[in-house]
Amino acid sequence: MSTTFVPLLPADAVAALPERAREVVEYRKSGLSLNHVQGCPLGCAYCIRHTYGLWDADTPVALMPDEEAVGQLVNHPYFTAHATPLQIFNRSTDPFLTGVRDHLFAVLEDLDNRGLTNRVLVITRAVLRRVDCERLNALKHLKVTLLFTYSGIEDRRVEPYPSAIAARSMRLASAYGTRDNPRRFRTVFYWRPLVPGLNDTARHLNHAAELSRFADATVFTGLFYRAEIAEYYRAKGIPEPYQGTARRKIVPETLERRVLAAFGRRPPGGSPLFRKTSCAVSYAHGLPDYNGHYGITELCDICPVAQVSRCAGAHQVPTAHELQIAAASLPEAAGLRVFDIDERAAQVEGLPSEQPRYYLQHAFAFQVHDAGHPHRQQRHGRAEIGWEKTDG
Repeated sequence: MSTTFVPLLPADAVAALPERAREVVEYRKSGLSLNHVQGCPLGCAYCIRHTYGLWDADTPVALMPDEEAVGQLVNHPYFTAHATPLQIFNRSTDPFLTGVRDHLFAVLEDLDNRGLTNRVLVITRAVLRRVDCERLNALKHLKVTLLFTYSGIEDRRVEPYPSAIAARSMRLASAYGTRDNPRRFRTVFYWRPLVPGLNDTARHLNHAAELSRFADATVFTGLFYRAEIAEYYRAKGIPEPYQGTARRKIVPETLERRVLAAFGRRPPGGSPLFRKTSCAVSYAHGLPDYNGHYGITELCDICPVAQVSRCAGAHQVPTAHELQIAAASLPEAAGLRVFDIDERAAQVEGLPSEQPRYYLQHAFAFQVHDAGHPHRQQRHGRAEIGWEKTDG
């Protein structure tokens, strides 16, 4: 099998990168993220790379060899074998770009050869080939989910790389497998970002509902619209989708209602719709949600009954003492204060960043919220924009 790898960046060039770019292992909400290959030519205007100084890096490079990167991942204080959900290249590049995909498989096969059964999320909008499916299906232990980013945005200033490519890749992946060799990996229709005025017409919504037939699960979400991204929009003369920016994804209330209505009218055979990525990934593997969203009951009203039951059976409310014991292994969490716990979530203070909070959330499969950034009822984990008239 021929292989193509991206260039290895010299040590002095790595040292000159922005601090967050040099942090190749980072905890994000849906998993512990490995990003030792960085740079992407796809040019999506809303890319998260704007927020840590790598937007201009459009040629993928490796910051270190794959084996060294995997070593950093599995020896990281936040990593727990067979438990911690993982993400590969989800904030730095597309894992199925030419030159990047062999790094992806080197990482996956290294982890799999260790006998690890962790969930692994791989997010892509690029070309997937049948040989990629064969290689994914050869993994024996990891629970791999491919999430195919599709928006349907037609404004090439916002999204130069056509969404139709992701749709074709998703169809190919979901159709893979036979009775004698069933598909082990799972597929998710990652419908994002939904943006009013760009991809929310009836035509867009109905087409997305139709595409849901070609995945094991569907999840919808909105736009991260941070200050750095807004600045880029203005510099390029791209119409701004919102009057303000937000630290959370923006999904206006009226847009959510229209999405739910469109999926309610879809023909039989579409995959179930979820509000949260971890819910869709967990459903696809027949497992309870590892982010513990079950306590936020208004999120579950669109979930399949069997999945709600599965999550209910796994739902356990930790004590403040248990949270404190788990946090004690993390020096950066020494200041943790737990001041309220109910069936929905634990409310905490004193954590320096989101990362230890995500660690605790996955350790207990239970929601852990920073009291300084409240999660409002009905718009859990979403920006206030578009919900101002809703009583929280």
